[in-house]
Amino acid sequence: MKLTLDKLAIGQQATIEQFTDLDLSLKLLEMGCTPGETITMLSHAPLGDPIAIKIDNYLLSLRKKEASTVLVNTI
Repeated sequence: MKLTLDKLAIGQQATIEQFTDLDLSLKLLEMGCTPGETITMLSHAPLGDPIAIKIDNYLLSLRKKEASTVLVNTI
């Protein structure tokens, strides 16, 4: 099922499909968020922003606004 990264539940895994914001996609690519990578949602901050994901054996923190530009396919 396709959805945006910010909608994943804690512990849920997905693969990155594509980006909806071209400018932000360059930043995300530099941080290792490449299409086809498997990610795991680790946590949400108490007020919901930022979120923490595991990608390629490291922890990455993103704002929900940034995560909403990443389309993923759940596993």
